[in-house]
Amino acid sequence: MSQVIWLSEALEDIVRLRSFLEDKSPEVANRAAAVINNGAKILADFPEIGKPMNDGTGRRELFLSFGTGNYVLRYKVAQEIVVIMRVWHSRENRN
Repeated sequence: MSQVIWLSEALEDIVRLRSFLEDKSPEVANRAAAVINNGAKILADFPEIGKPMNDGTGRRELFLSFGTGNYVLRYKVAQEIVVIMRVWHSRENRN
């Protein structure tokens, strides 16, 4: 099992995502948090499960189905450590 580390940017993403959903439905916000947390647990057991980005950086993306889209966990694997770099919902406008 790999160790999972969250960068501060990823933690800030989670706060932002949760805040957005909390205004609409605390229950949905809780479900979203559970999906993201379960995704991190999956990465701990299967760090290579995400799709490689093919940009030469070694980064990968894990897509977690939620609502009408997916949560995306962008991460990198270094030896026995999974570093989650960013988290967002696929329906977000990411310029």
